[in-house]
Parts: sequence; structure tokens; C-alpha cells
Amino acid sequence: MKRRLPLLTVVTCLFLFSCVSSKKFKAEQAKNEALNTTYVNVQQTLKECTDARDAATRKNGDLQKENDNLKDQVAFLKENNTQALKQLQDLSVISASQAESIKKSLDNIGSKDVYIQGLQSAISRRDSLNMVLVMNLKGAIGNLDDEDINIKVDKGVVYIDISDKLLFKSGRYEVTPQAKTVLGKVAQVLKNQPDIEFMVEGHTDNVPYRSGVLLDNWDLSVKRATSVVRILQNEYALDPSKMAAAGRSEYKPLTDNTTAEGRATNRRTRIVILPQLDQFFQLLEPQS
Repeated sequence: MKRRLPLLTVVTCLFLFSCVSSKKFKAEQAKNEALNTTYVNVQQTLKECTDARDAATRKNGDLQKENDNLKDQVAFLKENNTQALKQLQDLSVISASQAESIKKSLDNIGSKDVYIQGLQSAISRRDSLNMVLVMNLKGAIGNLDDEDINIKVDKGVVYIDISDKLLFKSGRYEVTPQAKTVLGKVAQVLKNQPDIEFMVEGHTDNVPYRSGVLLDNWDLSVKRATSVVRILQNEYALDPSKMAAAGRSEYKPLTDNTTAEGRATNRRTRIVILPQLDQFFQLLEPQS
């Protein structure tokens, strides 16, 4: 009986040790799976950013080639026109002052070529800043489903589309507590670039709406936009002079409203990063 007691003790210890090791193994395995998921998401985001960068590089290369071709054409035309002017002057077809006036007009072609280069440089700078902004937004927001939030660049403008179900309850315009987490991440990126101005747009589907003081989808879309703007100002300290709120009602749909899925897609809040047009207006001003 006394010999069996130590043997029982050893078996019991081995059993307990096995249970503890199994729990630790499962915990470490779960951590490893979570890290793998995060790694895959980061790799996908990096690939998207790399593809966007390569596309921008190819576009800039095409513009440079086109610009070089135009410069060669301008040089050729200026040379031929100078010879033609001299021949006309020798034949007394035009006076010396008229020839000088035409020559100055031709010289302006060169200055316009510099002007075009300035515009191309400004556009390239804008595209680069937009790419950085999109990368920062995607990195801050993380791996939310594409159905809930979508960040894209279209014709040089950055758009952030947030689905209705992520921000509001059905038929309401109060932002849900869960949605404030997403808005906080967006606000942090925008706050790091204080010169950016943006507009918050409310969008609805085409189902008629009326509730309390709200008369229709126009009222609902505006109230949702102003709700988001107030949170960005009051809770995340974004500069109100850089923000605008607007309601689009049902008149800017992304897809058909004939299906439930289509209507869900159209119910969204869109943040539009407004282009800084003053930089382009400065290029239009005459240079001293």
C-alpha cells in the first residue's frame, strides 16, 4: 500500500503538468494565429500602396515623355518661324517692328512651356500627398470589412465612405458609441495634416422618410452629416474652420436602389478631402 502511494503521486503530477502545458500551448497557438492574421492584412495594405505608387510613377513617366515631345516640337517651330520671319522681312512683306512683335509672341511659347511644367509638378505633388494620406488612413483604420468602410482616390480627390450601419441605427441620426472609435481613427490622421479641408456628406437611399421634425431624406442626410461634424469638432478637437457639412439625400447613389443590397450601399456618410485650389490659382497668376 505504501509503495503505491508514491506512484500515484507521480501520475497525478504528470497529469497536471500535461494540462497546464496544453493550455499554454493553445494560448500561444491563438496568439500566433492572431499575429499571422495581422501580418496578412499588413502585407495586403503594403501591396495596395506599392501598386498605387507604381501606377503614379508610370503616369509621371508618360507625362515626362509627352512634355519632352512638346518641347522638341516647340523648338522646331520656333526655328522654322524665325527663318520665315527673316524671309518675309527681306521681301518687305512685313515691317521690322511687326517681325519683332511676332518674335516676342513666339518667345512666349517657351515661358508657357515652363508654366506647363509647373502645373505638372503641382499635380504630381498632389498625387503623392494623396497617396500618403490614403496609406495613413488605411493603416489607422485597420482591417474593417470593405462593406463597412472604403477609402479611394478618384480624379485627384480622396474619398472616405463609411456605411450607414456602422454609424447610425436605422432611421436615426445619432452616431452610435461603436462608430466613435472609427471616427477617432480618421480624426487622428486628419489632425496630423492641419492644412487639409474636408466636407462630410450624408447620403440616403430612395425610401421615403419622415419622422418628427425631419420632413424627408434631405433632412435626414443633413442631420447625419452635422452629427459627424460635431463629434469631430467637440470630441476630437478638429478645426471647425476646416470642415463643412452637407446633405445629398438620395440623389448621388453609388448603385441601383431596386435591391436591399443596393439601398444598403447607398446609405453612407462620405468624407471628401477638398483639393487645395489656391495652389493652382497661384500658378495662374502672372509671374513678376
